[in-house]
Amino acid sequence: MKKQFLTIFLLFTAMLTINAQIKNIVIVHGAFADGSGWENVYKILKSHGFTVTMVQNPLSSLEDDVSATERILEKQDGPAILVGHSWGGAVITQAGSSQKVAGLVYVAAFVPGVGETVLDLIKTAAPDPDNGILPPDAKGFVWYNKEKFHAGFAADVSIEKADFMYASHAPIAVKCFATPISSAAWKSKPSWAIVATEDKSISPVLERTMYKRAGATVTEIKGSHALYIAKAKEVADVIEAAAKASAK
Repeated sequence: MKKQFLTIFLLFTAMLTINAQIKNIVIVHGAFADGSGWENVYKILKSHGFTVTMVQNPLSSLEDDVSATERILEKQDGPAILVGHSWGGAVITQAGSSQKVAGLVYVAAFVPGVGETVLDLIKTAAPDPDNGILPPDAKGFVWYNKEKFHAGFAADVSIEKADFMYASHAPIAVKCFATPISSAAWKSKPSWAIVATEDKSISPVLERTMYKRAGATVTEIKGSHALYIAKAKEVADVIEAAAKASAK
């Protein structure tokens, strides 16, 4: 009788664990891009039962991007995994303090600390020769160099795809990079992180340093800064692992 009870109890516990898996994923894109590049990751996660929502950052200020993310988080019907790419890492670091956020996933992303700016982090590593991030224009917006976009941002997609990405890329206000973070969600929330080992826009060495400081569970994937396009399955796998682990 005791053995039967134990078996039933274990099955019940297992069912609760499965049902407790976090189903909401919110993805925050980075600079020089938008949410549409995450379509393949979206399709994979959706096919696995997740509800996936993209935040379309205005890229006009840290405050504006955080507010855009918070509006999406408020609409979630339960806890969510918050994913950030590149500049989006700074956004989720600030916005991740929301009670709706159960865990963070950084994808080739910046992970600033309290009082730190993205510009502070950028200055700690020499830029790669293929890095095409330009100085701000007269109106204070930063664009990516057209000649360097394929090699520096999306080397693992076709030239035709990279050309389209460049034609549709969004500039970012330089004040985004110069605004310090006032709260760091990674200090209180579990985090996962992906190093893009062929990244030319953010140094992989810097990625590893930031992730180590945050205590993140790190996965290294061979890919460019835009690896979420070419390596969608690998990126989706990390997000799904974060959703399962955060529910425990």
